[in-house]
Amino acid sequence: MHNIRYIYKYVLIVGSSLLLIALTVGYNYYQKIYEPNVVSDIEKTRYLYIPTNSNIDSVIVILKKKNYLSNTKSFIWLAEKKNYAAHIYPGRYLLTKGMNNNDLINLLRKGEQKPLKLIFNNIRTVEELAGCVGKQIEADSSEIIKLMLNNDYVKDLGFNKNTFSCIFIPNTYEFWWNTSAKAFINRMYKEYLKFWNPKRLEQAKNNNLSPQEVITIASIVDEETWKNDEMPRIAGVYINRLQRRIPLQADPTIKFAVGDFSIKRVLTKHLKVESPYNTYKHYGLPPGPISIPSIAAIDAVLNYEHHKYLYFCAKDDFSGYHNFAKNLNEHNRNARAYRRALNKKRIWK
Repeated sequence: MHNIRYIYKYVLIVGSSLLLIALTVGYNYYQKIYEPNVVSDIEKTRYLYIPTNSNIDSVIVILKKKNYLSNTKSFIWLAEKKNYAAHIYPGRYLLTKGMNNNDLINLLRKGEQKPLKLIFNNIRTVEELAGCVGKQIEADSSEIIKLMLNNDYVKDLGFNKNTFSCIFIPNTYEFWWNTSAKAFINRMYKEYLKFWNPKRLEQAKNNNLSPQEVITIASIVDEETWKNDEMPRIAGVYINRLQRRIPLQADPTIKFAVGDFSIKRVLTKHLKVESPYNTYKHYGLPPGPISIPSIAAIDAVLNYEHHKYLYFCAKDDFSGYHNFAKNLNEHNRNARAYRRALNKKRIWK
């Protein structure tokens, strides 16, 4: 009887110890898997960016550098158990406060990244565009520019070096962060084709203009005014001059030719610049857009105001609006008033 009690007591003690060990080990595993591990003192949301060709070591380096985890060792342990190293996908991943290792690794293993809103507007050159885009997606700006300067690639899309900027329609687009340079441009080309829907194509045709010519005029209109309500009237002036075979004499094209859009006052010396973009010397449209125009400017050209104005000049109140004229005498009066206003403000160039 004594031996039985002893054995019972021994079994109870050993069993309790094993149970305690099992509970301790189980709780330790639970903590590693299910306890919140994305640091609790970060903002409500944060993004983890995993570059193309990353491996498990580089992902861990990023997590450590950004201090995203409370316990990196537990993440590494579970990542090994779930064979995350064989399922690493580049992208932009949304981390939420208090996320556990299991949820985080499942998210990364499935490649469930979050798209971003890529925005570009008020852009003048393709170099400036590449820089803007390169700050928002993984593709480097130099890679984007290299493709833009690839004559064969540009030609295959139906453009040349002067007109290639036409494919970029300023807007907000949804992109994956790990988009390559080529994928970005190909997507922009698809957006260009989508933008030029049957209605816009018909409008351009009715105006005896190609989409690229519409965008070229729009780029000038965009540089002339930021007043959307005045754009159709300015566009109408340029259409009138084209139809009457009068040189456009557009000051923004001179600034483009000179390479200085900060010029406030176009002088005689500027008008002498040798360039196909000098619309004082050369009749018709320049070889391509002088900027990447807004949708408002493009639609203003397609829906230009029908009138008899051939000239316009900035108002002397510097409101951003313009005075319009049907003949040179009227225009010269408006121009003199504006020059006096510039002189009064001591703006000489």
